[in-house]
Amino acid sequence: MGVAAGFTAGGVAVPGAALGAPGLHAQEMVDLPGEDRSVSPDLELVYAIGSAAAAAGWEEFTSISGIAFDGEGNLYLLDGTRREANARVVVVDQAGRLVDSFGRAGDGPGEFRAATQLVVWEDGQILVEDMMHAGYHVFSPAGEFERMVREGGGGMGFAIARRPNLRPERTGARTLIGRSRRTIQRIDMSSEDVEDRVLVEAWAPVEDDGPRSGDLEDMIREEWGFEPDLLFDALPSGGIAFSDSSAWAVKLTDPSGAVSRILRRPIRPLAVTEEMEREERERRLEAESNRTITQRGNAPPQAVLELIDNMTSLRLEAVEDMQFFPEVPVIAALRATWDGALWVQRSTEPGSDEPGPIDVVAPDGRYLGTLEAGTAALPDMPAAFGPSGLVAFIDTDEFDVPVITVWRLPPAIRLESARPPPAP
Repeated sequence: MGVAAGFTAGGVAVPGAALGAPGLHAQEMVDLPGEDRSVSPDLELVYAIGSAAAAAGWEEFTSISGIAFDGEGNLYLLDGTRREANARVVVVDQAGRLVDSFGRAGDGPGEFRAATQLVVWEDGQILVEDMMHAGYHVFSPAGEFERMVREGGGGMGFAIARRPNLRPERTGARTLIGRSRRTIQRIDMSSEDVEDRVLVEAWAPVEDDGPRSGDLEDMIREEWGFEPDLLFDALPSGGIAFSDSSAWAVKLTDPSGAVSRILRRPIRPLAVTEEMEREERERRLEAESNRTITQRGNAPPQAVLELIDNMTSLRLEAVEDMQFFPEVPVIAALRATWDGALWVQRSTEPGSDEPGPIDVVAPDGRYLGTLEAGTAALPDMPAAFGPSGLVAFIDTDEFDVPVITVWRLPPAIRLESARPPPAP
């Protein structure tokens, strides 16, 4: 493997490969201003739930691994220790009052073994990814179990969730948007088995050497530090917003996956230093050493345990030998609000606990301003966006019990009421 051609320092004026996948020929380039225009969040608190001091027992949350709104502004929480069987789904209304709480451990359909992800469609239908079931539980808006949707390749003694950061499409269909390595897919959940098709072939910053053999050594990828991630979110129009390079560049597609517009800001990536490389390698080594494998049922046979040990050793060796990109990607997170505004969070220096600023942009390229994150008014990127400007944050109290706060965004940074900023 090697670095793909087209990667250039700075990452802004990059043709061809670095600004996108093949076929980018009929798209509009929109250059946003380079200077930040600070805007105040001015969030209005709607309600807060959770904490060890909560009066109601249902508010004693364990660990929130999923959070989402429906089209009415009801909030859904997936509570429970990740990858264990003690999960439940909690639903609260627009005022933070309990509507429903359901879910129990078990091996049957609708019973959780390792609930790892929550998706809620606009009408309130619920999907819970269950890694140990190798599939997804689908519940009605009333919380009644309806059916299972199965992934292919199930039946292993252990499994790893393969579809991180699933997003519901807001088109009325039972479809999701997800990713697999450097592709973005539309995933159909309307039948008994998962069906997906590729919408976007994103830019691959590391060239793939082609098919791999069945040898364990060949299955472990080379490790790259500061590799541009593939970030994405679903748009209300049925299209997708995504970022796949080190530049401040957000690509917008139509519902077919064809890129129609690229938004750019002339913000240069941070150059990677030897100290950054050393610290990144240490972080990766610690993460690999602390990695755990979730199993189904009884302990795996000795041969499987030996396979796991060998894979761990090979991953540690790959991290020891890891290579690095020359720049830290500018974009750290990308989300789309309920009305289609883009929240683009910029990265900070590697290893920093401080969240980066968030640029708020309309899909047509209007720059609405930049929010300073890491403050009492805006601690970080919201964990969920809802209708009518609702946003939700997850925090913990002094006893590490989750606390969820729901706020309403001011009109100035909501797309439905935003206007172009006045001329300087």
